[in-house]
Amino acid sequence: NGVKWGPPVWGHSTSKDLVNWMPQPLTMEPEMAANINGSWSGSATILPGNKPAILFTGLDPNYEQVQVLAYPKDLNDPYLKEWFLAPKNPVMFPTPQNQINATSYRDPTTAWMLPDGNWRVLIGSKRGQRGLSLLYRSRDFVHWVKAKHPLYSYERSGMWECPDFFPVYKNGNTMGIDTSVIGPNIKHVLKVSLDVSKHDVYTIGGYDTKKDAYTPDVGFMNDSSLRYGYGKY
Repeated sequence: NGVKWGPPVWGHSTSKDLVNWMPQPLTMEPEMAANINGSWSGSATILPGNKPAILFTGLDPNYEQVQVLAYPKDLNDPYLKEWFLAPKNPVMFPTPQNQINATSYRDPTTAWMLPDGNWRVLIGSKRGQRGLSLLYRSRDFVHWVKAKHPLYSYERSGMWECPDFFPVYKNGNTMGIDTSVIGPNIKHVLKVSLDVSKHDVYTIGGYDTKKDAYTPDVGFMNDSSLRYGYGKY
């Protein structure tokens, strides 16, 4: 609302044709300790019953990065203008036990579910200069448990901002598919924004759903990877 820095919130616009957009009220405003110092990047997921949910990164009173869950107030509102934060927040956060870097822990992806009934989500992070896509699992989208190993990591790549992980068809089919789709005709894309170089890069590879591990077909997650664009983000 001005030139002076303040806690960020989410802008919200809606469109019927993806060309003409209508601004809606701001949302994800600071309203509890989990996001009292701002609401940062996140992603939406459609839960069973066509219920949208958003996971985003909040900055708590200690300026530590935590993950916050929000739902729409009125599912009958086609524009979903108003949202509220779930009573149990944050839903993911650094602890001495998980040894997460509280200043490098942000930007949850759209979640996906495997046949075991667990939702999965990635969060960008780093350990030293190794970039990490931390993996969490949940049965109910509220209680999340960090996996022992990241989905994928790479040395000397620094902090991974705004990760995305999604399936695509191998046979040239250009239709979009749900994030939970798996199968022999599927490849997965892992995209990150490299904080060191400010470049958006991605790899295409295989997702071992039994080990919850991703392996690029070619290359690594660094500046030699495929680019989303050639400017600085």
